[in-house]
Amino acid sequence: MDIKVLGTGCPKCRTLEKLTRDAVEELGLDANISKVEDIMEIMQYNVARTPALIVDGNVVLKGSIPSYDALKKMLS
Repeated sequence: MDIKVLGTGCPKCRTLEKLTRDAVEELGLDANISKVEDIMEIMQYNVARTPALIVDGNVVLKGSIPSYDALKKMLS
């Protein structure tokens, strides 16, 4: 599984990255997690609001931070 957290480094973006890493670990997923802060790369995903979450190339979340349980459901 390839997971990208898109965001320029704001507190919400860092929170989503931490929650994502925690959820992947708790679920025992084999995932590569990366943080994308380059605005030009973020724009390639057609995301206007961050933070955003990309799973295997698909935008699954943009512009908000989900609850931890909702995030785990998105990833499982």
